[in-house]
Amino acid sequence: MTIERARVPLSRWQQAAVAMGSAVGALVNPRRADLIAALGETTGKPAFEMVLERMKKSPEGRAILLDRPRVVSEQVSHAWDLPDNTFGAAYAKFMGSRNFSPDDRPPVRFMETDELAYVATRAREVHDLWHTLFGLPTNLIGESALKVIEFEQMYLPMCMLSVIGGTVRFNEKQRSMFLRQYLPWAVRAGRQCTDLMCVYYERHFSEDLEQVRRQWGIIPAPQHPK
Repeated sequence: MTIERARVPLSRWQQAAVAMGSAVGALVNPRRADLIAALGETTGKPAFEMVLERMKKSPEGRAILLDRPRVVSEQVSHAWDLPDNTFGAAYAKFMGSRNFSPDDRPPVRFMETDELAYVATRAREVHDLWHTLFGLPTNLIGESALKVIEFEQMYLPMCMLSVIGGTVRFNEKQRSMFLRQYLPWAVRAGRQCTDLMCVYYERHFSEDLEQVRRQWGIIPAPQHPK
């Protein structure tokens, strides 16, 4: 399904209703990716507008908006054939070890314009690339830490709501580890690195992973939480 065909126009009160329903549903069932995605879209328009303006001011960001690359199997499958030391191979290993597919992300439905819909789609599709770059696992601590980085990069309200929801579900040991180690690291990592929405990742798949981390100011996660 194309981005344009997936879009659903909403009035302001309809947006508010979808946001409220999605927030409640996501709290009840945090595994509902579609509800979390809907919450992000209906509360994130100002943030996505700011990201769009930053991309328009960046040469690489403008190239992304012009080409509109997608992180889907059809366009990134070559990453599985790259040498082990490359960024692309690290991404392929991350996805393959978890039996993830680049095509699993729900489509963007509630953005008003094609440009904003693409920016929201891009933000959603680079999520696993950021996991790879920062060396974060996909457990509750890893996902919560990445949401902090996403908030520092994009200021999406949904990211902070997800962090709050995540900390509620932590046990005492996880909460202590997150607050003492991962939260301070994620805030620093999100602020120190380059504007990650203005990176044309697909052009860098064949480059050395550690080299692109240095180039983009990436601070890898302190350790993998057990």
